[in-house]
Amino acid sequence: MTQSRQLAEDLRRAVGQLVRSTKQSAASMPAAEGAVLGLLDRDGPQSIAELAQARGVRHQSAAKTVKDLTAAGLVSAEAHPTDGRKLLVHITEPGRTALDEDRRCRADVLENAIEEELTAHERRELRRGIELLKRLSAQIRP
Repeated sequence: MTQSRQLAEDLRRAVGQLVRSTKQSAASMPAAEGAVLGLLDRDGPQSIAELAQARGVRHQSAAKTVKDLTAAGLVSAEAHPTDGRKLLVHITEPGRTALDEDRRCRADVLENAIEEELTAHERRELRRGIELLKRLSAQIRP
């Protein structure tokens, strides 16, 4: 295994564990709901098919998530402007508020861990690591 491959595997595992730990500790909303709200917040209104594709799930799974979010008042759906067979899903203000709260809770968990665990030097290293992760993300995006 090359050094780059080993680094890639270590990074994948560490980031995955960080995300899982943060979500569990923050008592966040269900992952599917948070993912759909996040997509709608970042990318704007989308059809259920677009949401399914973006999340890499079946149309039926995305439709169920949208149904649950609609029932909770976190999204709304209307007829697609160019294809009446489709629905266009929008995040609502309560949905944006719930998403913001979920993000705030996860950031609080990370903030507490950073304050309790990292020295000032390690915090500077983490800042540098974040910049490197941003560069990698920009390189990988389709």
